[in-house]
Amino acid sequence: MRILVSGTASDSHTWNLVFLQLFLEEQGHPVTNLGPCVTADLLAAHCLEQPPELVVLSSVNGHGYRDGLTAVARLRAEPALDGSTIVIGGKLGVAGSRDPEAAALLRAAGCHAVYDDGDLNALRDLVGELADAKARRVTA
Repeated sequence: MRILVSGTASDSHTWNLVFLQLFLEEQGHPVTNLGPCVTADLLAAHCLEQPPELVVLSSVNGHGYRDGLTAVARLRAEPALDGSTIVIGGKLGVAGSRDPEAAALLRAAGCHAVYDDGDLNALRDLVGELADAKARRVTA
C-alpha cells in the first residue's frame, strides 16, 4: 500500500514525520515522506503525480486543526484523489486539549480519522484494515 506522510504548512518539525515513516515502514508499506512545511498545493500536486492509498498528516506545533482543514479540503477538491484515505494526528491545537468541534470539521471535509489523542494503535489498525481491503480487491 502506498503511503504518503507529510507535515502541515506551518509546522517545521521533522522528528514526528521520521517516526511515522519508520512506524509505517515497519508494517511493510512503502512510505514517501514529504517533510515539514508542506503547503496544501504542494501536497495536492505530489498526490496527483502518484495517488497514495493513505495520506498521513502530522502536526506538532498546535496548528494542525487549521492547517489540516486547508490540506484536506485541497485534496478532496481533486476527483483523482477520491480513493485516497486521509488521516491527521499529533498536537493539533494550541490549547493543549482536544477540540471535538475542530475534529468534526476535519471529518466533514473528508478526513477519515483525526488522531488528536496520538493513538498509534488506532492508526496501526486502520493501516491493517486498508491493506487487507486492498489485498481482497487484488485477489477478487
